[in-house]
Amino acid sequence: MILPVIIIRCLTTLYPVLMTFINSFRDLHIIGGGTGAFAGLKNYAKLLSDEKIASSMQFTILFTIISMTFHIVLGVILAMMLNMKFKGKKFLRTIVLIPWAMPMIVAGRAARWGFNGTYGFVNDLIGRLVSGFHYDWLIHVDAARLAVIIVDLWKDIPFFAILVLASLQFVSADIYEAAKIDGAGAVKSFFYITIPSILKTVMTISIFFTMWRITSFELVYAMTSGGPYDGTSVLSYRILIEAFNNLNLGYASAIAVVLFLIMLVLTGINLFAIKKISD
Repeated sequence: MILPVIIIRCLTTLYPVLMTFINSFRDLHIIGGGTGAFAGLKNYAKLLSDEKIASSMQFTILFTIISMTFHIVLGVILAMMLNMKFKGKKFLRTIVLIPWAMPMIVAGRAARWGFNGTYGFVNDLIGRLVSGFHYDWLIHVDAARLAVIIVDLWKDIPFFAILVLASLQFVSADIYEAAKIDGAGAVKSFFYITIPSILKTVMTISIFFTMWRITSFELVYAMTSGGPYDGTSVLSYRILIEAFNNLNLGYASAIAVVLFLIMLVLTGINLFAIKKISD
């Protein structure tokens, strides 16, 4: 029973990873006269001098750090709000997931329209508060990056919050009652009861959300196509461009290996931190 599962796993996971690693050392530039021969560290050397890769690396790190910081902070706050007792709680818990349920490509296309400088609703909303406001969000690098991060947060924070909410519901109300009797206020209860109770769960969830931030390219593809001036291009999007636009499979494989190593390091750090907390 286990052998078929192992075989399928090897074919669907280990084999592609192994071939990507091997191809990263080969000359596989299909439209550039690549022969498929062993190229040594040529593809990796190119990475070090490629300005587009440097820009993509910078935004990937920036995007991941900012996005995950707000996912954790706002996700926990939203989870605590959804954990309160109020009328219509079940309905709100359902509709809050609508952004997450929307396909990323659809969300990206909608955001591309929404942040359009001429007819987008973002300028329209701000213009109602600030008379005469107009800004071309997607033609300025910093503004486009901000827009991508905002849409990413809008889409995925609700799902993060629901996962944290599941953990919150395992914290017994009796603990809070006992703390209240002992004179602990809401702030102390939050830092000494809530945070320790959900910390391990939040960190575990964060591993997966961090991986999704690093490997996902759909939002960038649909919203900005990596522009302006490759300012919103992430490493996963560069892999797509090199593999399917430039048909440089060897170089795309080298970028993929670097991305894999980054994910491996981040996952290791997270798992080490979780182990320390458990101990």
